[in-house]
Amino acid sequence: MVERSGRIGRRAAVLAAAALALAACGKKEEAPPQRAALTVTTMTATPKTLPRRVEVSGSVTAWNEVAVGAETGGLTAVQVLVDEGDWVREGQLLVKMNDTLLRAELRRQQAQVESARASLVEADNALARARELKAKGFLAQASLDQRISAQGTAAAGLASAQAALAETSARLDQTNLRAPVSGLISARSVVKGQIVGAGSELFRLVRDGRLELAAEVPEVQLAQVKAGMPATVSGDQSAPVVGSVRVVTPQVNAQTRVGLARVALAQPGGFRPGMFAKGSIDVGDQPALTVPQTTVVYRNGKAGVFLIDRTNHARFRPVQTGVRVGHDVEVVQGLAAGDRIAVSGAGFLAEGDLVKVSGAVATAAPVAKR
Repeated sequence: MVERSGRIGRRAAVLAAAALALAACGKKEEAPPQRAALTVTTMTATPKTLPRRVEVSGSVTAWNEVAVGAETGGLTAVQVLVDEGDWVREGQLLVKMNDTLLRAELRRQQAQVESARASLVEADNALARARELKAKGFLAQASLDQRISAQGTAAAGLASAQAALAETSARLDQTNLRAPVSGLISARSVVKGQIVGAGSELFRLVRDGRLELAAEVPEVQLAQVKAGMPATVSGDQSAPVVGSVRVVTPQVNAQTRVGLARVALAQPGGFRPGMFAKGSIDVGDQPALTVPQTTVVYRNGKAGVFLIDRTNHARFRPVQTGVRVGHDVEVVQGLAAGDRIAVSGAGFLAEGDLVKVSGAVATAAPVAKR
């Protein structure tokens, strides 16, 4: 009996141990509470107004370039009175062409006019006498009609001679090539002794000497640029010159995705047509979101900030940055007003980290109402 009781006791102990082991396996292991990885300060993204400038570049062109050519042809240039870079006034003589033959033709036609005028006077007198005789009954109607016809022919002959004289006089005047407008001679293609063809270009003239920058503007910034906005234009070899936007063209290049704004220069300065120049257009104050530069971190080659959510967990948000303003940087895309951003310690955070917020830094000034 004693041995049997011992076996029962041992069996009971084994069963009790097995029950305890099963109970232990059935319990779920509780994870330890997450501890804050870092203590950070935060700020709230708030828009503010920034003075904005659109940076552009392009070629310097003439505001209005005039091609000056000869109206008459086949004549020799006997005098070339101006050269490239000269300033000329409207009506100033540029080229004198050989007019010897035209002057001789003019004198011949002047004589023809005088002859035709004398013939007309004779025809007028003959007609007057014929009418007197007809009134007294001494002249037939047929003779009077002849005198009337002769007078009309003489008048037509005078008009024809005068027209020919006017034509030759105009051609003679065309041998003096004059500046159609005031401006700067930018190109010359005529030399003394050259036979000038009708319509051939002899000079290029920058009207009033006015230049402008054909500024290429990215399409994303084109809507900000308006006619009349002030601008500054500078070049590698030229001092900065002030100007203003004259016009913004209505088309955008389908390949380059840029539009064109023409910036009129107040003074040519050291610029010449064809030179490359850069411009800065003042588009006025614009609302923008800015954050301290220290809040912008890089993860996997992408710029971003760490947002702190309601449970104080860090979430990486990729952003696109713009211009720098002092110690701040503009955020063009990826951030919204009211987002809470990690400031101090942002560079040590990882996605999903639990942080302890010690306080908030001052936010940017709100957008001023205008």
